[in-house]
Amino acid sequence: MSGCKEPSVYVLLEHTTRTRFGGRFPTWMPWPLPSLWSVSGVGVVGDRTTLATVLALSGPDPLGGPGDLVVVAEEPRTGLGAHYAGLDELEPDPSVFARAADAKVIVSGHPTPLWHVDAVDDRAVYVGEASGVWLWLIGWPGLATAAVLLESTTLVDLATITAELDMVPLTGRSPRLIASSPPAGPGTPAG
Repeated sequence: MSGCKEPSVYVLLEHTTRTRFGGRFPTWMPWPLPSLWSVSGVGVVGDRTTLATVLALSGPDPLGGPGDLVVVAEEPRTGLGAHYAGLDELEPDPSVFARAADAKVIVSGHPTPLWHVDAVDDRAVYVGEASGVWLWLIGWPGLATAAVLLESTTLVDLATITAELDMVPLTGRSPRLIASSPPAGPGTPAG
């Protein structure tokens, strides 16, 4: 992954410019942000063409302590979402989609089903498809993800709110982005 950066208005503008002109790739963000949550990092996979984006959020866990949420948009077989989920494969097991969706969010105005994926015990993982790419929501601890999904069920592409970026609460870079070494691109094993 290149450019996993601590957020500032400049960094967010630079990120949206790169992803907009590197193949019009979305960077999904809950908007408006849930109460007391802030953006804590952005990143991109791919050199000339964007293969995946990540946006990190930090805020309070409903049971106390800090919570983190990572939102990944990626081309199939990139493995970034699976990496953050702690999965050994590049994509979710196809059997996940054989059952009814576990949650729904609105992504750029479209109802989008999400399925819960069994993953490492310290996090909750949901996956779906939006704008032709995988959409992953990974939260630590698991209740943090549920809190964000309950309070903010709308995701927008960061590029669509550039005029409002000065109103986006920002904080230091998420430890989830610092501590991980995500895959380099398609075909690279996750985690």
